[in-house]
Amino acid sequence: MELKLFITGCILFIMAVIMLVIRKCFKISSSQRFFKNIYSLIDSLWTSLILASFIMFFFVQAFKIPSGSMRNTFLEGDHLFVNKFIYGFSVPFTSCGKRYLPFKNISRGDIVVFQCPPKALTIYEREIKVRKNFIKRCVAFAGDIVEVRNKKLFVNGISVVDKYAIFNDANVIKTNLSTRNRQEYQKDWEEGKFVLNYDVRDNFGPVNIPEGHYMMMGDNRDYSFDSRFWGPLPDKYVKGKALLIYWPLYRWRII
Repeated sequence: MELKLFITGCILFIMAVIMLVIRKCFKISSSQRFFKNIYSLIDSLWTSLILASFIMFFFVQAFKIPSGSMRNTFLEGDHLFVNKFIYGFSVPFTSCGKRYLPFKNISRGDIVVFQCPPKALTIYEREIKVRKNFIKRCVAFAGDIVEVRNKKLFVNGISVVDKYAIFNDANVIKTNLSTRNRQEYQKDWEEGKFVLNYDVRDNFGPVNIPEGHYMMMGDNRDYSFDSRFWGPLPDKYVKGKALLIYWPLYRWRII
């Protein structure tokens, strides 16, 4: 979205420059209302769009909750503002993911908006180069050992008391992967090979979170397509931290 706004702003800027040249070359009078109005509109638009793209890329961006994976923290259709600078500034229009001057690092419990990693996309979505955003809660980061036993989350062998997690399915899915070699299990998980394996929902791991990666899970644990399935989230896909709900108004609150 930011890139589209920026490119549109640049096109309008070029149009404004061309109109100025035409005005001087053909000595079009400023009293000619139609020309003047068109030029004023384009001049205002290119400035607004480039400024908006700058703000959205570096500071704050709007985000709409697309699914129920974060219930009851967020509901489908909630509109959020995302703080994009708290984890550091990215270099505009690059894909390296490097961020600079972070105010803080991602912590356990942070609600993070990130670009959907390719492993979480369908083959068709990858072919047409779909780009979409996810929102999940960070439950672990590099060096942590994560395991889920009968829906219960353990980090480094310690049971995590997560007051935000909800479970709407009383059934516990048993896994047929628990007897596999741990190194093989880790490798398959990192490569996103569990993306279609529903068995890992309630019994998962243990796995080690690789360097520069995070474990992301939805608060609606039984209905969240998250790191249990598509693997650890690389740091380069992080966009920002959920800041506040601004719509609908009756749900307005700082997160």
